[in-house]
Amino acid sequence: MAAIEGFFGIIGDLTWGWALIPMLVVFGIFITLLTDFVQVRFFKRMFRVLSSKNQSGDPNAISAREALLVSVGGRVGGGNIAGVAVAITLGGPGAVFWMWAIALVGMATSLVECSLAQLYKRREPDGTFRGGPARSILHGLGQEYRWLAIVYAVCLIAAFGLGFNAFQGNTVAGAIQDSLGIGRLVTGSLLAIVAGFIVFGGIHRIAKAADVVVPFMAVGYILMALVVIVLNLGHLPQVLATIFSNAFGIESAVGGGMGAAISQGLRRGLFSNEAGLGSAPNVAATADVRHPISQGITQSLSVFIDTIFICSCTAFIILLSDVYVPGAEGIDGIVLTQQSLVSELGGWAQYFLSLMITLFAFSSIIYNYYLGENALTVITESPMALNVLRIVIIGIVFLGATAPGATAVFFFSDPMMGVLAVVNLVVIMMLLPTCLRILRDFRLQLAAGIARPVFDPDNFPDLDVDRTAWSRRD
Repeated sequence: MAAIEGFFGIIGDLTWGWALIPMLVVFGIFITLLTDFVQVRFFKRMFRVLSSKNQSGDPNAISAREALLVSVGGRVGGGNIAGVAVAITLGGPGAVFWMWAIALVGMATSLVECSLAQLYKRREPDGTFRGGPARSILHGLGQEYRWLAIVYAVCLIAAFGLGFNAFQGNTVAGAIQDSLGIGRLVTGSLLAIVAGFIVFGGIHRIAKAADVVVPFMAVGYILMALVVIVLNLGHLPQVLATIFSNAFGIESAVGGGMGAAISQGLRRGLFSNEAGLGSAPNVAATADVRHPISQGITQSLSVFIDTIFICSCTAFIILLSDVYVPGAEGIDGIVLTQQSLVSELGGWAQYFLSLMITLFAFSSIIYNYYLGENALTVITESPMALNVLRIVIIGIVFLGATAPGATAVFFFSDPMMGVLAVVNLVVIMMLLPTCLRILRDFRLQLAAGIARPVFDPDNFPDLDVDRTAWSRRD
């Protein structure tokens, strides 16, 4: 076991240890420049997806908004509550600025990876769509790269389907036990039953669940943070000034100064919004849209919501309270967020936070399951294999919730996500010229006065796209 852990430790060091984060940052800046700041130019357009006027006319299809909410539910998780607290503890208030910065850059990366997933998606017999980096490899790079698609699929199942679902179950059970005194066995059983009901319903049931849960949890958490901000409105300018002065080393809050702020802000920001990691494109491909770029723009909004909204809520809750002391040790992670809320709003806030953590984790579980399912279909189309995966994941959620020490078994999750991200970046780099072509097509249609551009496969005869997925609509 020690040898296995050491092997995965080496993989983690070679990816997250020193190479991957700079690659994600540099490549995000590179994409931003090549796309002419697409995340800025299409920013207003991102919010169109929230209107019912821009939904698919097919009642059986997954709409752009439903796909957005599933991906938001997956991106928004414990990292938005505990991860932000860790970033501030280790990197100081300045880490918040660098989380914002990497989100703005990551919006462009997310647009590209999700647009490619849409471009190469395939229509299933039941009318739904499947896509993602694995299928972008198969149909964008060719069958000779099938081995790379398999590597991607295996890493996706291991990291998200198995490892992260165990951690999510553990997070929910721990939070409920600490705040409400409900045993882990009860929480784990209920979580497994509800998750099983949804995952056995497929992507339609997952999308419908996300359409209800995600808006409630996001709006609820944001409103709670707004109450804290309003109660401390006079201190807000000082907090903002502290964030910026710490970010650029003008005022040091922790050991390591500006370097610690940059490192923690970038790391936690990337872990939270997942831009460039190759996970969200799997969900983005399920949407029924007129043009691949349309869903790419929508998924940029997902990154914005995750970091600029939700992570900022946690940051302001912590920095406006009296609990956080720069450089102090002993309180960090979710405890810091929880105690900050209690100090501002009273004891009831810890119960509300437990509810939010439960919803965040639950939405992540169903999102992680779908990633595993989608990856498995690249390896095998066997219905039996799919049902086995569903049962295994339900068991993993239960195990993670009831046996907190069991999560240590999934030490391979982060290294596998590192490999996943490396593969995804290679695919993006190789297919970036193709994405720039369809982005140009989208922009030309807008310039011609077409309010809702439509992708026409006939204009791209050299691309291996599923024509049944891109039939023209009025």
